[in-house]
Amino acid sequence: MRQTVAGSASASAREIIIEPVTRIEGHARIGIRLDESGGVAEARVHIMSMRGFEKFIEGRAAEEVPGIVTRICGICPWQHHLASNKAVDGCVGAEVPPAGRLLRELTQVLAHISDKVLHFFFLAGPDFFVDSQQCSAGNIMTIAAQAPELAKRVFAMRYRGQMMLEKFAGRAIHPDAIVPGGFSKPMSRLERDQLHADALDQLEFARFALDFAKEHVFSQFDAGLMQLGDISTGFLGMVNPEDGGLELSDGILRLMRPDGSFHEFSGREYTDFIAEHVEPWSYAKFPYARGWGEGFSMQLDDPRGIYRTNCLARINVADFIPTPLAQAELLEFRSLFGRPAQSTMLYHWARLIELLYACEKVVELLEDPAITGQQVRSDVVPKAGRGVGCVEAPRGTLIHDYSTDEEGFITRANLIVGTTHNLAPINMSVNRVARDLIKNGEVTGEALNRIEMAVRAYDP
Repeated sequence: MRQTVAGSASASAREIIIEPVTRIEGHARIGIRLDESGGVAEARVHIMSMRGFEKFIEGRAAEEVPGIVTRICGICPWQHHLASNKAVDGCVGAEVPPAGRLLRELTQVLAHISDKVLHFFFLAGPDFFVDSQQCSAGNIMTIAAQAPELAKRVFAMRYRGQMMLEKFAGRAIHPDAIVPGGFSKPMSRLERDQLHADALDQLEFARFALDFAKEHVFSQFDAGLMQLGDISTGFLGMVNPEDGGLELSDGILRLMRPDGSFHEFSGREYTDFIAEHVEPWSYAKFPYARGWGEGFSMQLDDPRGIYRTNCLARINVADFIPTPLAQAELLEFRSLFGRPAQSTMLYHWARLIELLYACEKVVELLEDPAITGQQVRSDVVPKAGRGVGCVEAPRGTLIHDYSTDEEGFITRANLIVGTTHNLAPINMSVNRVARDLIKNGEVTGEALNRIEMAVRAYDP
């Protein structure tokens, strides 16, 4: 529901409320305050949920926590599951066998595939390939009515991705297959063969999706769209420590400045490079680049410490993508937009490049003979320690940081989830669009939808 609320009788100022922000995976509202001339004085994105997981996992046995934190998000539970298990591994000093590492990575990448199909076609899609007269009320069912064959194919691929996880790992949502020290069960050759056939179909769909988007969506990216929510920031993402290639599961973190220079650090060192700021008007934390030594500011004309995560960040910080089809797309992307690419709308293009990479990677993992190895788990003995688990969730770098006592109970926890990294940039992008489109107090439905589009690009 959108509503415009008038100010007091003694002032001509108004507040515009967009609530809820539609077609996102989380929950948010946008508040825009106009000044007396009808221009935008302030625009803020409010995240209403206050989960408290950092506090209520304190005192729990460490091995229980990976099954609890999957409830943080029903869209990306696998990433929380893996990051939590990696943090517990660090607390107890566990070494994961090679087959266990491969199975962990497989489930992580499979979860990325379903998520990217969900966001591009179900959530962002109506902004681009639904009749513009219906766009403000558009959703996947509008797409189904206008392009039924496309919708059938999208539904099938989303369903297949979820079923691949469920058939092998038991659950697609709120998983329990990953365990401290490894994975709960080995993969049989029959399971591998069945998954491989499905993975080839997913790869074919990813190629179709990118070609479709180039023809029907990205070709619409004129100067107006490219400048929608446009800001200049740094970027954070995971890379392979040996060659700087894109990584989603195991790697080091690379924090890139807007000029392309960067620092690299391990997950355990994140507090040396990232700090967390709190605003009095929000429940959420606002991470910023402590390592840059410039503090925190979301001012559009003087941003400080601001970086972004998620797919655009990952393909910016990576030197290359280690699969051939996605690498070819990355080279084309960089030839058009440079490195680092800054346009907020390019998140959509980057998301489909990553979809292609994820599908290629699943095929590659399933063709590795080691994935059917029988030793998938090492013994774990509770003890005092600290562990930091980092993975790339669809929405950005996910950090779980735990400490345990001698008996293996959690004494302290800090979490930075993917969307949290992007809260400052999201606020800046919304501020930019609102100031560009709302003048003299005139507010149109198209302007409100475009403000929401800036949020949707980040897939919060």
